[in-house]
Amino acid sequence: QVQLVESGGGLVQPGGSLRLSCAASGFTFSWYVMRWYRQAPGKERELVAGISHDGGITNYADSVKGRFTISRDNAKATVYLQMNSLKPEDTAVYYCNVDRGTYYGESWGQGTQVTVSS
Repeated sequence: QVQLVESGGGLVQPGGSLRLSCAASGFTFSWYVMRWYRQAPGKERELVAGISHDGGITNYADSVKGRFTISRDNAKATVYLQMNSLKPEDTAVYYCNVDRGTYYGESWGQGTQVTVSS
């Protein structure tokens, strides 16, 4: 059974930093692209960042480029999102995602709340 468990969210002041973690189990983590999404109140879920199976390729939403860094540790089956220079508009629930294709489908974590406020 696939499990994605996010942690590391919280309340932070504008300009601050947080590091999110997503611990994965139930599938061969090192085979798959991993992604972080977020959903703010009243808005659709949006892609924040993605990382290739070996960590060699990353991509980011324009809104977070230069501030967020996605990384992974395949030995620990964990993907991270380092978030710096946080802004109030980064406030959202952040979700970890893996898409294992048509047969196995997508899996999501339960989400972790990030609130950026003074």
